[in-house]
Amino acid sequence: MAKPQASATDLDERLAAGLRAGDRRALARAITLVESARADHRQDAESLLQHLLPLTGRAIRIGISGAPGVGKSTFIEAFGLHLIDAGHRVAVLAVDPSSPVSGGSILGDKTRMPDLARADAAFIRPSPTGGTLGGVARRTREAGLVCEAAGFDIVIVETVGVGQSETAVADMVDLFLLLLPPAGGDELQGLKKGIVELADLIIVNKADGDLAGAASRAAADYRTAVHLLRKTTPGWTPPVLQVSALERRGLEAAWQAIQRFRQMLGERGLAAKRARQARAWMWREIEEGLRAELAAHKPTASRLKDMENKVIQGVITPTLAARQILAAFRERP
Repeated sequence: MAKPQASATDLDERLAAGLRAGDRRALARAITLVESARADHRQDAESLLQHLLPLTGRAIRIGISGAPGVGKSTFIEAFGLHLIDAGHRVAVLAVDPSSPVSGGSILGDKTRMPDLARADAAFIRPSPTGGTLGGVARRTREAGLVCEAAGFDIVIVETVGVGQSETAVADMVDLFLLLLPPAGGDELQGLKKGIVELADLIIVNKADGDLAGAASRAAADYRTAVHLLRKTTPGWTPPVLQVSALERRGLEAAWQAIQRFRQMLGERGLAAKRARQARAWMWREIEEGLRAELAAHKPTASRLKDMENKVIQGVITPTLAARQILAAFRERP
């Protein structure tokens, strides 16, 4: 006789108990579940997250972005170890670009951060983007909640640092940290204004050796620049700090700046920020769900390509094309 399958409630309770007990296998299994695209897994994941919700909300959520080559991995490893030495538990969700063939991660996060990966108080998880707009994994938010439920009091989300990924990360964290190289002048002019405006903290990395002078000049240039930009958070001017992740210098100053930002927000300010993010998250899920249903509805999907071609050729306006597609979708049986 086949064994009866466990109910969603039983699964929730087992995984939740494992997470509370610090079982890393339960943590990995829970994150795998929330990242799955299978319909039955999505239902189980939603049930699990609802079960875990009371255990979340107490962690500090930090987003870290920067262009390739700026030293994100070295910084995150050094910063994570510094936080662990101070008694914290650190989870790192490293959002990887997906392989166009397999869809899997092509970066080896545990090899990029070997010392941090070996720490008992750390958890590193690569999350393939799966083609999501902006390069940010759709389920990164949910994976972060699972880590919080597992007792990690600092959750770091690392983005690939391209396109609109910074905006997506900024919408899921308490503080957005922008890591920059030790350069200024023309390179400062080329830096996207919108990315700097998102930052709550700016760090010039690689402030060591022959680059120490360049880092100092760059920091001065960025300090001038941030005063000319609109403030993302009223009453807060993003500090510009210099750090040598390689030599583990400046890390405590960065942590103190993060704590000052949290204190400035206060409990009410933080709650309001997270509420806005949760509302935006809900609407993003609605939009993605509707797009998925639209593509899955064969009669409507068959007209999409034709409408796209007509729009490209200038035969029909995008507005009218969208209206006709939605009308056909609403009339589905």
